[in-house]
Amino acid sequence: MEILLHTCCGPCATYSTEHLVREGYRPTMYYYNPNIHPFREWRQRREAVQTFAQIKELPLIIEEEYDLEDYLRQVVFHEKERCGYCYRLRLAKTAKKAKASGMEWFGTTLLISPYQNREQIIAIGRELAAEAGLCFYEEDFRPGFHRSQEIAKELGLYRQGYCGCIYSEFERYAKKRNRPKPRE
Repeated sequence: MEILLHTCCGPCATYSTEHLVREGYRPTMYYYNPNIHPFREWRQRREAVQTFAQIKELPLIIEEEYDLEDYLRQVVFHEKERCGYCYRLRLAKTAKKAKASGMEWFGTTLLISPYQNREQIIAIGRELAAEAGLCFYEEDFRPGFHRSQEIAKELGLYRQGYCGCIYSEFERYAKKRNRPKPRE
């Protein structure tokens, strides 16, 4: 069964795609991440996804547009709720692409991260799936988080130190004490 997998980065794709293949899916990775800042970070992550796709011979669709402005328009004045806006922006585009590509399923590698709000991602994914007449893959990839990091290291993939948005980049470098903690 084909599935369009929103892919945030190479490391998160490693275990997620491996798991999907074991479950009988044929994942096509989809790189659409206008939230990633700065542009060189977006490019490094794109290159890591491309490298991983080549190594594993997995199909990959890349949205070459770097639409940072659209992302910022979505989250400005909503900084405390920015993650929900970001999830919706990326998952909506993924659902639309899945529908246009004739795929019944879509999902996201964001579900591997203990730093992301799994419940919110699933709620948004379900809502978008219902609107589009699709199925959202919501299985918990988090048990494979550490393995994904090991695989990325073994393959020499670029591994980032923050979620990607300008706000998390600021928090990382400002060394704020209120950085998100891994979720249970």
